[in-house]
Amino acid sequence: MTNSQRSGAPATSRTQNTSARTTAAPAAAAPAAEFTDFALPAPIISYLADTGITAPFPIQTTTLPDTLAGRDVLGRGRTGSGKTLAFSLPTVTRLAQSSGRRKPSRPRGLVLCPTRELANQINAVMEPLAKLVGLKTTTIFGGVAQSRQVTALQGGVDIVIACPGRLEDLISQKLVFLDEVEITVLDEADHMADLGFLPGVKRIMDRTPAKGQRLLFSATLDNGVDQLVKRYMDAPTSHAVDSAESHVSTMTHHIFEVSDAGAKRDVIHALASGTSKRVLFTRTKHQAKKLAKQLTADGVPAVDLHGNLGQGARERNLAAFSSGAVNVLVATDIAARGIHVDEVSLVVHVDPPAEHKAYTHRSGRTARAGSGGDVVTIMLPEQRGDVRDLTRQAKINAQPRKIVPGDEAIARLVGEVAAYVKPAPVVEQPQQQRSSGGGGRGRSGGRGGRSGVSATGAPLTERPASSRGGSTGGSSRGGAPASRGAAGGRAGGSGRSTGRGAPVQYSTSTPGSGMASSPASSAPSGEGRGGPRRSSTQGRRRQG
Repeated sequence: MTNSQRSGAPATSRTQNTSARTTAAPAAAAPAAEFTDFALPAPIISYLADTGITAPFPIQTTTLPDTLAGRDVLGRGRTGSGKTLAFSLPTVTRLAQSSGRRKPSRPRGLVLCPTRELANQINAVMEPLAKLVGLKTTTIFGGVAQSRQVTALQGGVDIVIACPGRLEDLISQKLVFLDEVEITVLDEADHMADLGFLPGVKRIMDRTPAKGQRLLFSATLDNGVDQLVKRYMDAPTSHAVDSAESHVSTMTHHIFEVSDAGAKRDVIHALASGTSKRVLFTRTKHQAKKLAKQLTADGVPAVDLHGNLGQGARERNLAAFSSGAVNVLVATDIAARGIHVDEVSLVVHVDPPAEHKAYTHRSGRTARAGSGGDVVTIMLPEQRGDVRDLTRQAKINAQPRKIVPGDEAIARLVGEVAAYVKPAPVVEQPQQQRSSGGGGRGRSGGRGGRSGVSATGAPLTERPASSRGGSTGGSSRGGAPASRGAAGGRAGGSGRSTGRGAPVQYSTSTPGSGMASSPASSAPSGEGRGGPRRSSTQGRRRQG
């Protein structure tokens, strides 16, 4: 069924689909006054009003008339522009009005996205809307055992929010079928292209009915995303409210040049010490883990987010930051796309990103939904040329400024300084003897790395279906039985049962209360060293 057929206009053939047939919506379309201007179910409108969402963002205003009418739509907008709600509302509304019925292992709606964090956040938006109209959602991604996902599918769900790798695993096991999908959404399509997922995305799309509605939301159309548009979308209506390079008027950029590594460390500590939420970006997983530990040990509670963490630790750390239990998140670029946490006032590029797109998406963690925010890039003298090229490509006009610890510019960005939080003492675990026979590595899939790391040492982000890796399990080096980790695998592996790998904990108690709590900190000691369970048809572990 073509867009013309869905909207009641004369039919056109899908084989005539070309990108030239797309139409661009005005970039400055006047926003609708309220969601009541659209044909949304009354319970959804009431829910939006009750949660304080009354006026749609431009990307929602421009796309909703076409998406609700069943047309294929290409929505382009920078990070934080409101794309998730823009596709969640029509997906839920149209499936609720459809004559289709829920069946085991045969979803009617499919949302593809690049990372498990983004899948969870999309579900957090879509699930409450779906429940209001009697629909069920579930998430599918790697890094965790597939058993719960399979149980949910077999119980019947209407909408699946999935990362490509694990979804292809389940398809190959004949545990999910896409032949009754009515609406397919590709979110952050350009990021999926950056991660090499397009071949898998195409294989998945080929399994969905050609007559279904397709919605693609992306910041750009490079790296092969345009091929998806030409191959799978029928005369899509294009709505571009802004571009990936467009600037947020409420975002202020700063470039601080420091003299050496010591001054850089002191400036970072000062910038992290405020009372509001802030995200610090590093280039490597090791740096993120190390910096979070250093800040926590210095009385500034911080959690890390990177590919070496298992799913349980990722969720705990992100929850601690989102809830305000800690105000500092130290992250690699894993958090630069799709992670939305309210009221982040400051983003710090501890290490300047490698390219301008990463700068844009990192910076987009602040100044979201019309709020203000500051972005600081810390630069050493030898990085001047790289930062100059970076800001030119990102079209940022901020000029470098030489900064020393205690500078007034730092104080203005920090604002009120948070109270010192004494770290809880680290409990050393006694070293255990090796068991006879050497123990060492388990046999649950060969040699591998930590939970969240593939056998090659690459981060366990969602991968194309062709990626495979193993992980260690069985008994620990000390000969003690392996314990179950947060990611669903077995702990132990090559880790030693000493206190060296234990996290730095911190007390969040008030003086004299005698009570303390500690959200998941960097490199939680309970994190399992293992990966997802074996696919019954593959015989080897998949990391995606």
